[in-house]
Amino acid sequence: MIVGTAGHIDHGKTALVRALTGVEGDRLKEEQRRGITIDLGFAFLPLEDGSILGFIDVPGHERFVHTMVAGASGIDIALLVVAADDGVMPQTREHLAILDLLKVERGLIALTKVDKVTPERIAEVSAQISEAIAGTVLEGAELWPVSSATGAGVDALRDRLVAQAQALGERASDGRFRLAIDRVFTLSGIGLVVTGTVLSGVVRVKDQVLLSPSGLAARVRSVHAQNREVECGRAGDRCALNLVGEDIGKDAIHRGDMVVDPLLHAPTDRIDARLQLLPDEPRPIGQWFPARLHHAAVEVGARIVLLEGQQLLPGHMADVQLVLSRPIAAAAFDRFVLRDVSAQRTLGGGQFFDLRAPSRQRRTPAREAQRAAQALSDPQLAFASLLEAPPFAWDLLAFARDRALSDTVIDGIVAALAPVIFQADDERIAISQTHWPSFVANLIERLAAFHAGNPDVQGMGREKLRLAVQPKLPPAAFALALQHADLVGRVVRDGAFVRLASHSLQMNPASEAMWQRIAPLLGGDERFRPPRVRDIAGVLSRPEVEIRQLMRLAARMGLADEVAHDHFFLRATMHEMVMIAADIAAHANDGRFTAAQFRDRLDNGRKVAIQILEFLDRQGVTLNRGSMRRMQARSLDLYGPASS
Repeated sequence: MIVGTAGHIDHGKTALVRALTGVEGDRLKEEQRRGITIDLGFAFLPLEDGSILGFIDVPGHERFVHTMVAGASGIDIALLVVAADDGVMPQTREHLAILDLLKVERGLIALTKVDKVTPERIAEVSAQISEAIAGTVLEGAELWPVSSATGAGVDALRDRLVAQAQALGERASDGRFRLAIDRVFTLSGIGLVVTGTVLSGVVRVKDQVLLSPSGLAARVRSVHAQNREVECGRAGDRCALNLVGEDIGKDAIHRGDMVVDPLLHAPTDRIDARLQLLPDEPRPIGQWFPARLHHAAVEVGARIVLLEGQQLLPGHMADVQLVLSRPIAAAAFDRFVLRDVSAQRTLGGGQFFDLRAPSRQRRTPAREAQRAAQALSDPQLAFASLLEAPPFAWDLLAFARDRALSDTVIDGIVAALAPVIFQADDERIAISQTHWPSFVANLIERLAAFHAGNPDVQGMGREKLRLAVQPKLPPAAFALALQHADLVGRVVRDGAFVRLASHSLQMNPASEAMWQRIAPLLGGDERFRPPRVRDIAGVLSRPEVEIRQLMRLAARMGLADEVAHDHFFLRATMHEMVMIAADIAAHANDGRFTAAQFRDRLDNGRKVAIQILEFLDRQGVTLNRGSMRRMQARSLDLYGPASS
């Protein structure tokens, strides 16, 4: 359990932590010289049951509120400190507002320096405090008069904090691991160390982790939790991780970065959230309002895009989109605080709920339905609602990643909802049992309508069909959907085309006989440099127009492909060339290859090799970047043999 202090500068937070734990929180020379806390201080109190109560001491000066937010983001119990001689001051109110925005729902209030004032003053300040906490998360919190100088009330306060911690119990640690970094340093003989609060999950010695948003890979060499060496750290622990890795160094890691389970690394710079504007904010905020976003230990510039109405009034709440100046690591339902760009006051705060917010069409009915589903905290209810929102097909793995959900929770969602799932690449696309029959019927109807209007065409282009059918699936998932038992036998995939099994193109006897003479000319040893239409016409002593019409019919039937004008390749040859290109890419260090490498494997000349590659570029099989190309794995089957 972590206790975090809050309160105005010089109200005795550090002295109180020292009195409670016997540990000096201000460790920096500058802090000790100036007598104020500048950075986060940490102290640990061993308990009789063997557990340890951690304390985070935050600075009270208005210049260091950003550091206070970093400390408050990971605490379980707030200890609001108010000096009896000063009473409630500006930073008391701002810190209280931040605790409220972060929903730190357990807390106590320490009325310090009671040895310096009269009983009447204690009663007066107690009344001020009651008024200040009214309507906040600390409303009704117990108030404990103490004196760090004399020790009066300190033992009783300590006992109460311990009781609260024991009543609260450990945080659930079934999510995936995330730790928000608030300090980075090196130790002689040990190496790089990062510290922070574990926000979710468990980290163990030898775990492979990622630094996010940078994406640097690291291994956990050792773990300290609550100031002692352990084999693992859990949600709610103050942890120090000794990290090692090829690119891991002090200059590569910053306060605000996160150490995460590799599956969680997906930085975001555009987040839909629910924002509460503080009631004492002097004016409403409008579209594109600038602010500073504080989330865990990170601070970043942000613009506020209102998703409802044209302004947000003080004291009101609304859905907004936060457009960040740079990507951060976050999870759905993390809480945040917004401050003004001059860092002089706190504006408000709230909770993230969609980390993949779109930059356009933010206010459409479809988007409203998606936001409503994403805002549900229960993961099963949220995913069930998403499956009923456009586009009615959602990536379960992305959903789980953005909520840091464990495999156990994912399996529970699948068992409860029983969606139709297509596992493709790094996606696990789910469709509800309600919408899957509609998908099948829609696809069959689209193909039937296409065949009726285009009886002489082989089939409908697979990508064109994908975009026309609802629910709209990603390309790889759509290819798998065509192989589902409900479509096998009814739909046939002919390379890049899809047709109903009942639809077929046939040549008349004369055309079939001519094709049997043409096909050998396109195959054999010359298959990678086949003759053009005029050459075939010359060999067979037939008019070019006749050969051209027959070749284009063969292309519609999936027997050949027109790579360039009047230059046809057999479909089997196209498949072979795609596999050759894939093999070249597979043996390249970065998966990229040149036209010259492709030409040399085919031995067909630079011009023809480039024509083939440009055709594959247009079909989405290859992706051209300057003089280099790479394969698009999801489209490798476009020129494979026909399959049902």
